[in-house]
Amino acid sequence: MTKCYICGKWELKAIVKPYVLYGESLGDFEAEQCSKCGEVFYNEEASRKMTDSAKKKGLWGLNAEGKIGQSGTTLDVRLPKRIIDFMDIKKGKPVKIYPESRSRIVIELG
Repeated sequence: MTKCYICGKWELKAIVKPYVLYGESLGDFEAEQCSKCGEVFYNEEASRKMTDSAKKKGLWGLNAEGKIGQSGTTLDVRLPKRIIDFMDIKKGKPVKIYPESRSRIVIELG
């Protein structure tokens, strides 16, 4: 058996594990998991199947980069159309905004 690529001490064991992207299940895939650190490793075939599933569900490429803008005296962030459509966001929909840390802002739809 192969040793863990992360901790290097424990052997990897074959498992079947569900994979979730943006809260949507892509299915169950063969993988290897370290019994010590818990890290999971998918092979190329499983990774290709995950990618195909993400594309079929319209999840592929939802991540985006942007810049902070300004509107009057406040700052704003524009959301890409693909994310708006995926999350069914409408103008005027209430949101809850709070800092999770100094580098992460959470926006929850109401």
